[in-house]
Amino acid sequence: MIRVLLADDQSLVRAGFRALLDAQPDIGVAAEAADGEEAVRRIRELRPDVVLMDIRMPALDGLAATRQVTADPDLGDVKVVMLTTFELDEYVFEAIRSGASGFLVKDTEPEELLRAVRAVVAGDALLSPSVTRRLISEFASRSKEPAAAGALDRLTEREREVMALVGMGLSNEEIARRLVVSPLTAKTHVSRTMVKLGARDRAQLVVLAYESGLVRPGWLG
Repeated sequence: MIRVLLADDQSLVRAGFRALLDAQPDIGVAAEAADGEEAVRRIRELRPDVVLMDIRMPALDGLAATRQVTADPDLGDVKVVMLTTFELDEYVFEAIRSGASGFLVKDTEPEELLRAVRAVVAGDALLSPSVTRRLISEFASRSKEPAAAGALDRLTEREREVMALVGMGLSNEEIARRLVVSPLTAKTHVSRTMVKLGARDRAQLVVLAYESGLVRPGWLG
C-alpha cells in the first residue's frame, strides 16, 4: 500500500485528492495537512511514501517545508511532489533544486495523478520529457558558471553519457534508442548514476548535470 500525505491549505483540494487516492486498491491517504509546519510534523510522525505538497501555504510554504524534509536523513525515502497552479510556476525551479521529486499541476487528469504517485514510488521518472525540457530551459536561463565536476569522477564513461542524455530531457526509452541498448539497461545506468552521485531522483540528476557542466544551455535536442 502506497501511503500518501496531502498538504494543501484548501480543504476542497484535499478532499478531491483523497477521494481519488483512497478509491485505489494500492494507494491510501495517511494524513492531511493545511500548512507547511503541520506537513513537516506529520511527515516526521508517519513517514509516508509520497507527499503531495502545495507550493503556496500559510505558516510555512511548501518550498521551505520540502527543504526541511529532504534535508532530514531519516526521511530519505519520502518523495515530495509539488502541486502548482501553473506548470511554469515561478517556484517550480527552486522546488526541484530543494529536493522535490517533481511537480504536478492541480488540474491534472486523475489518471496522470495516479500514474505519478505510482511512478515516483517505483523510482521512475515523474516528469514527462516535455515537462523536463521546460524545467531544463528554466534552469539554463538562471544557471551560473558550472561547479567543479569532481563528483563526475565516480562515473564510468557510459554513465556520464547517460547522465548527459538525462540532462537533455530524454526518457529511458529515448536513451535506449540513442545508445542502441534495451530500456532496462538504460534504466539500470540511470539508477547507478543516481546512487553514485547521491541524487534522490531523476529530477535532481538533471540539476546535477547542469551544475557540473556536463550539460550546458543550448544543448537541448
